[in-house]
Amino acid sequence: MKERKILMVANQVKMDEEDEQDVRFWLSRPASERIAEVTRLRQEYYRWLHGSYPKHIEKAISTRKL
Repeated sequence: MKERKILMVANQVKMDEEDEQDVRFWLSRPASERIAEVTRLRQEYYRWLHGSYPKHIEKAISTRKL
């Protein structure tokens, strides 16, 4: 991952090209790796927002009234 970012900086990639490269990069990765990265990012965001990440998260159920 760091290698790719270093290459992008070295090649001075334009912003619109970067988006396309990101999509291609993540689509080329196995699903398990993509899920792991999304999970890691969600946990990091939660820790940043609330200070810690709970061991158990309550299940939220929403219902729609008809």
